[in-house]
Amino acid sequence: MVVVILAVLAGALTLSVGGVGGERQLAREAEQLRALLGYACEQAELGGRGIGVSLDTHGYQFSVSNRAEWEPAQTTELRPRAWLGGAPPILTRDGRRVEIADKAPEKPQLVCFASGELTPFRMDLALTDLPHVYRLDGEMSGDIALAVVDARAR
Repeated sequence: MVVVILAVLAGALTLSVGGVGGERQLAREAEQLRALLGYACEQAELGGRGIGVSLDTHGYQFSVSNRAEWEPAQTTELRPRAWLGGAPPILTRDGRRVEIADKAPEKPQLVCFASGELTPFRMDLALTDLPHVYRLDGEMSGDIALAVVDARAR
């Protein structure tokens, strides 16, 4: 819950500091996604059930493991969300690009395990007219780092 509160405060601060241009909106989306992933991993550990994240070209959604299958998450915090400007991210795992299709896969591409571990990943969020990319790096330990990189470094 603390992570969600911090994400909301960070979003409010981002909006109050400057305009609401694409760069600020993308920064806010990246920070919100980082906070939601952290929150999902925290909830997975507390609840003893894996929580997955499924990405498609329209947005992302969270699901909860029910041993044999994945069910949509039933909390307001983990509701489905759309990508800013309709631009899906570039997702890689183990250095290989993960295809993001028009429809979310049955099994999530990223999983927060009940043990506190996370599927290691790299996700680049970008808008075509911006020179920066917001990069999320998820570690197996559950840590998620957010950095701004030059779009040419992708």
